[in-house]
Amino acid sequence: MGMVSIESALVVLVPEAEALVKPFRDRHDPAAAAGAPSHITLLYPFKSPDEIGEAVLGKLRQCFARFASFRFSLATIRRFPMEVLYLAPEPDDPFRRLTLAISDCYPESLPYRGKHSDIVPHLSVARLADEQRLDRIAKEFRRAARGKLPISLTVTEIALMDTRSGRWQVSATFPLA
Repeated sequence: MGMVSIESALVVLVPEAEALVKPFRDRHDPAAAAGAPSHITLLYPFKSPDEIGEAVLGKLRQCFARFASFRFSLATIRRFPMEVLYLAPEPDDPFRRLTLAISDCYPESLPYRGKHSDIVPHLSVARLADEQRLDRIAKEFRRAARGKLPISLTVTEIALMDTRSGRWQVSATFPLA
């Protein structure tokens, strides 16, 4: 989630991971610098904030009310080739199902702008296109994470965030059943 324009995203906030990942995200994830707390993205980009009125909020509320709260844990440190170090949620299927449900409601909002066909739920720790620096950061993060993983938590709501203020902020939340 960069800071190019006014945009929005649907995410699961993960405050329980903040103590571990924040020092890394602050240095190595542009979204953190732009105000986004630790999160697992369900859909980005979503609509322009100007298009999000009561009708959209109501539809999202209905969309998410069909889902029960669920538990997951962050235990595994993984990488996307080249650029992202992340924590993988387990199980990751509930996140995938939520993303697909939003896509069903809003077919024009493709996950990752349609660039990636697979939905891989993840909590980004560092994002940079320098393989060797990422190796070093991964080593450092593994050391920092020792004895702190798994982090287990329950998802009870989905957050809608936008950059209307110039930084990522939560503009609405939607409870799960």
